[in-house]
Amino acid sequence: MARTGRRPGNQDTREAILTAARKAFTERGFDKASIRQIATVAEVDPALVHHYFGSKDKLFLAAMQVPFDPGEVIPQVFAGGTDGVGERLVRTVLTVWDSPAGGAAIGIMRSVLSHDWSARMLREFVTSQILRRVIQHLDVDPKEAPLRTTLAASQLVGVMMVRYIVKVEPLTSTPREVLVSAIGPTIQRYLTGEVAGLDQMTDQ
Repeated sequence: MARTGRRPGNQDTREAILTAARKAFTERGFDKASIRQIATVAEVDPALVHHYFGSKDKLFLAAMQVPFDPGEVIPQVFAGGTDGVGERLVRTVLTVWDSPAGGAAIGIMRSVLSHDWSARMLREFVTSQILRRVIQHLDVDPKEAPLRTTLAASQLVGVMMVRYIVKVEPLTSTPREVLVSAIGPTIQRYLTGEVAGLDQMTDQ
């Protein structure tokens, strides 16, 4: 039996948790939001949140309706080491966006353009779920890693915006592997190569 004042476990409960999670992640950010806080707002027991979503990371992905799990994808991208990781990263991102599941990612990007809360959620997603994991795999100066990863992210987000949202030709219809070959080396340089100005980061 559910506790007094608590919701029973059903689809409405799941949606209540997701609504509370979106609010918490938007207002507090991923790191400061807690399962207990989200459960309180959703009027459920914290154990029920874990039952539905397993972890805060999984809850965050569900709240954003992300069609892939960076916790699984990024280790695969780096499985072959850092050599060639730029091309593998571009190929992985384009493959996801070109797939049927990519519609959710496109929807998120479109929402970012018109809703501040979507922009904050996307920022938290990129920071906590992607960049933080990429940094763990880079053998570079820790002071350089945040700028390196955000430079790579800016390149990828720009390509996604032009290819899938604005749909500027010929980029929209360019074959995936052509883009992998063209953009991959730039991502590789941002992550592991020589980048002008990074020496100033280590001097700070």
